[in-house]
Amino acid sequence: MSKVLLVEDDLDLVSRITKWLTLERYSVEAVANGREALELLRDVKYDFIILDWHLPELSGIEVCKYFRSSGGNTPILILTGKSDIADKETGLDAGADDYLTKPFHPRELSARLRALGRRPTECLDDQLRAGDLVLQIHKYRLTKNGVEIDLLPLEFSLLEFFMRHPGRVFGADALLERVWPVNSEASPEAVRTCIKTLRKKIDTEGEPSLIKTVHGVGYKLEVPTKTPAKTLAEHM
Repeated sequence: MSKVLLVEDDLDLVSRITKWLTLERYSVEAVANGREALELLRDVKYDFIILDWHLPELSGIEVCKYFRSSGGNTPILILTGKSDIADKETGLDAGADDYLTKPFHPRELSARLRALGRRPTECLDDQLRAGDLVLQIHKYRLTKNGVEIDLLPLEFSLLEFFMRHPGRVFGADALLERVWPVNSEASPEAVRTCIKTLRKKIDTEGEPSLIKTVHGVGYKLEVPTKTPAKTLAEHM
């Protein structure tokens, strides 16, 4: 029987979801605020997390960020009344795997949980690659051509974020919102400093930086396409 953590402060909705999922042969544990959810997630292993966006103490987005940054890989389904594309993007970028807009039919909830349960292990992205870099998320390890590179926690989180969104441009404010701790008072200058030190650690001398500056806009990860080696015939 799959174990579900339901984080929702609407008690009527909690009752309806719990009854439905119990009939669907899920074991459901429910809490009403984000802080209590994080405490449970530190000690208990769940198969699925159903997480409301608006919660007391810590929002669902904050819970999602904290859980993912600590290495949690349990599938997360966000519940919310927000339906704008930008809101969905925020939830998914925070680490959610799927998004369900209220009101919804319980059968759709079941279908989405089944789909998340069928997701292969590699979809959890425990290992990310960019050129010669290999980032092992849950081992907290970065290697380049097999040689380990030591990163500070923020450098690791920033590189992971870029590697999950290759080619996309993010401004300093967007990176502060999505990578830095929720209550951080860091400024855009902190982003520039972190990127500068990260470049020194991951770039190859004499080659273009993997983290490109898009002037007036922000930064992006760009892995250069390697030019195939010339064949012997081309030299003859």
